[in-house]
Amino acid sequence: MPDILLTALALPGLWWLCIVSFVAGLVRGFSGFGSGLILLPATVAALGPVAGITVMTVADLSGPLPILRRAIQQVHWPDLARLLGATAVVLPVGVWLLLLIDPFVFRYVLCAVALTTLACLISGVRFKGKLTPPLVLTTGGLAGFLGGVVGVPGPPIITLYLASTLPVAVIRSTILLYLFFYDLLLIGIYAANGRLLIDALWIGVVLALPNIAGNMIGAAIFRPSLEAFYRAVAYVLIAFSALSALPLWD
Repeated sequence: MPDILLTALALPGLWWLCIVSFVAGLVRGFSGFGSGLILLPATVAALGPVAGITVMTVADLSGPLPILRRAIQQVHWPDLARLLGATAVVLPVGVWLLLLIDPFVFRYVLCAVALTTLACLISGVRFKGKLTPPLVLTTGGLAGFLGGVVGVPGPPIITLYLASTLPVAVIRSTILLYLFFYDLLLIGIYAANGRLLIDALWIGVVLALPNIAGNMIGAAIFRPSLEAFYRAVAYVLIAFSALSALPLWD
């Protein structure tokens, strides 16, 4: 067994991160969103911003693999292409800003983003207009910037698509595949900038196992008729994860 893997397995609190990774995968499996908002606060609190984002990205990237085939059959391809194109342009700017932020301040910013997103979702804040191509491109750019700075690209995408008239399964698949390809983009940018930490990659591989299990179980129990219940569960878990990762508890 590689020494770096042994080091990853010896990480204090790894068992807790495995539990959080499983729950994050479960939520993503049945709702299509929320995984990063649940897992990232925990990994950042344990490892710091860049390593924490790397761990979350690797675990999050592996989790949806068993359900990608179903998602590909249901995705809205034109919107997905626009979202990813805009994200690819703006994401490097967000990563550059991330490297300038103090790690202590970063944790407060991350928790603030998670809780603000949660408040918008619970309060019913929705975009009321038509989902035009320029709007989808703008949302993809905003998601790329937010993902680069705090590692969470999902809030703009989620807020926009919860107002969509597309079928629930199509929305869920579009968000899921966007987040999957976003993870690939982020890893590529980290590698190009020499910020891809090997030990963080291995910890992410370890956390990928419970994440995959959670995704599979979540996808198996998904029922469109229970959408409101799934959202409520995701909201509670997002709030708990964000609040528990605040530096106040250190």
